[in-house]
Amino acid sequence: MDPRSLKELLENVKMGVVSPEEAAARLATLPYEDLGFAKVDHHRALRRGFPETVFGAGKTPGQIAAIVERIAARGQRVLVTRTNAEVHREVAVVRPEARFHPEARCLTVETTPAAALPGRIAICAAGTSDLPVAEEAAVTAAFHGATVERIYDVGVAGLHRLLDRADAIRQADVVVVVAGMEGALPSVVAGLVDTPVVAVPTSIGYGPPSTAWRPSWPCSTPAPRGWAS
Repeated sequence: MDPRSLKELLENVKMGVVSPEEAAARLATLPYEDLGFAKVDHHRALRRGFPETVFGAGKTPGQIAAIVERIAARGQRVLVTRTNAEVHREVAVVRPEARFHPEARCLTVETTPAAALPGRIAICAAGTSDLPVAEEAAVTAAFHGATVERIYDVGVAGLHRLLDRADAIRQADVVVVVAGMEGALPSVVAGLVDTPVVAVPTSIGYGPPSTAWRPSWPCSTPAPRGWAS
């Protein structure tokens, strides 16, 4: 339940459309509903303005379907992250309107339209391998009502690709930069804009140079201390 739905419920009680007993029944599961394996936080939207997000990894399809059904039954929008098509098939049995976003590994159930948030978010990704994390950020932001622009494959290995999109990046109110272990792209983007930059590292890439390049010895370059030839 969010502030808008709570106000609607109280207005309906005032007008006699909903009885006090029915309203009390709807509020009985605040702040949470105990499903045995999970305690569903129906009060989250009322406290924070956003409903609870379901982290899908480690949960069975049946558990996720039950959680989604209970959240959606209260008229709340549902976002499930780190999930898969098998879970979507299970959820679609109880919520046919559920939508699976394969690139983002997310599932959404939009019981009502999201209230539009002010401003604009640019999601920048260094390379195609970073897209699952970038898409998760993009789907999450859009689900909550944000206007999102995707700016992908603009890693520093081809700096001209990033600079070609510099104007679009500067027009954003917030920039989310998703890049692999080398971590160069967020610093470069931060040098181009005067807006907040959120750096999101991924486990993609070769890592620091000490693991990316390991010559065979003997060679003309002395072996760093601790490295075997």
